[in-house]
Amino acid sequence: MLIDTHTHIHGTEFDSDRDLALTRARSAGVEACVAVGTDVEDSRRAIELAGKHSDVVAAVGVHPHEAKTIDDAAYQALDGLAQEPRVVAYGEIGLDYYYEHSPREAQRGHFTGQIAIASRYKLPLIIHTRDAWDDTFAILETQPHVGGVFHCFTGSLAHAQRAIGCGFFISFSGIVTFAKSHELQEVARRIALDRVLIETDCPFLAPVPYRGRRNEPAYVTEVAKKIAELRGISVEEVARRTTENARRCFPRVGPPGSISSF
Repeated sequence: MLIDTHTHIHGTEFDSDRDLALTRARSAGVEACVAVGTDVEDSRRAIELAGKHSDVVAAVGVHPHEAKTIDDAAYQALDGLAQEPRVVAYGEIGLDYYYEHSPREAQRGHFTGQIAIASRYKLPLIIHTRDAWDDTFAILETQPHVGGVFHCFTGSLAHAQRAIGCGFFISFSGIVTFAKSHELQEVARRIALDRVLIETDCPFLAPVPYRGRRNEPAYVTEVAKKIAELRGISVEEVARRTTENARRCFPRVGPPGSISSF
């Protein structure tokens, strides 16, 4: 069994076949999906979907691209959403200096502000960082938090080790299956297996052999296969270990059969 630790299955891209996509995921051995919010309204949709499916849980937060939209009303709403019973994590939040859709100062301030909400309710963080490693670590290393995951990891081995040192897991997406992702594949091969998670980040970043198509939770199996290949272990071992890791990263998910009763 597998856990897809980062999806946007609640997004409009799945409006025509969301139930079928979840059925395909179950058939592929995916026992749970985390629906991850990117702003207040998107977080509400994630929670709504989690309320309809026992194998979907939610994370709430405002993506760094949208940091400029955060105001006092947003913080009040996020505080309430963080307390919803189907919420298992806070994110995705962080810093993105590649696109810089929001000013860097706003990103840093609201990253810190949202970490405070997560800490208040003891929610693990789902971190998005791009071209902002130093500032991301500077904030995480000075702010109280309960750990979490660097999602869709694309950094170096040194970045991964520093993140692990801060108490975080490292999550690999379909990017690890791409032919030219040599440095990332080396990270997946070398870091401790007890810190590895897998995800799709669907509908984005479909893995080989589905690259170029809309991604969906069932395809997380391809990420597991690639990590097994890189590490010279069985897919079953990757599935077992990453599922155990997901439950450690997100304690509210709990053991099999308890995901709807935490």
